[in-house]
Amino acid sequence: MPHESCRVGESFGRSRRVCETVPVTDGPALAIFDLDGTLVDPAGSITGGIAYALEVHGLRVPGPEGLSSMVGPPLLESLRRVADVPEDLLDAVVHTYRKRYISHGMAESRPYPGIPELLVRLRQRGLHLAVATQKPENLAKRLLALHGLDAHFHSIHGAPDETLPPAADGKAGIVRAALTANHALPARSVMIGDRRHDAEGAAANGIPCIGVAWGFAPEGELDRLGLVGIVADADELERTIGAVVLRAAEAPAC
Repeated sequence: MPHESCRVGESFGRSRRVCETVPVTDGPALAIFDLDGTLVDPAGSITGGIAYALEVHGLRVPGPEGLSSMVGPPLLESLRRVADVPEDLLDAVVHTYRKRYISHGMAESRPYPGIPELLVRLRQRGLHLAVATQKPENLAKRLLALHGLDAHFHSIHGAPDETLPPAADGKAGIVRAALTANHALPARSVMIGDRRHDAEGAAANGIPCIGVAWGFAPEGELDRLGLVGIVADADELERTIGAVVLRAAEAPAC
């Protein structure tokens, strides 16, 4: 029978008590993961590929900090904002980058330490797992399959091809697709990511977000996002996921 489930949540620095009349024990506990910078270390394949594509087209290459900031957001957004790529060259730069990423970049990337084992343990605990990334969905699936990670996930969600306009709701819509595909309640779900886009996508769907310290966030970015935790390794991540999504089923009544 439905009853009121309450939790104390934070969204971008503001604490609030959230009460919903929902059957909190219905639906799976769901952990939604970002991809690059969270599950998989691109090992320079993204930044190197962007630099290569810019050089090929005679464009300015940002410094290391600027290139790193381009990992996570939609590529078109980063090319405009960070690299000042003219509109008439965007499609060509993306095509050059994507061709090199497929031929070289994916093979250079590696899962972060402890991540494959973590995914196995979370599945054994009965959690549903999903991926929500702003990488094009077809490439996300290829990358996960290359590293043998795809079988751990109940669903994988990404952006449309990068030559197409991004969805108006960005990461929020991708996270929402993961919730819908898994018939999961926000009260029993959590997002895991390394950038502000992950926290924003989670907040837009009413779910908490855990930050990982090994990704590509500029210094101080994660500290400003009102995350439920920032973790340093896969073991700490497992404990935090369990604390967030498994205790939600036992939340006290209002």
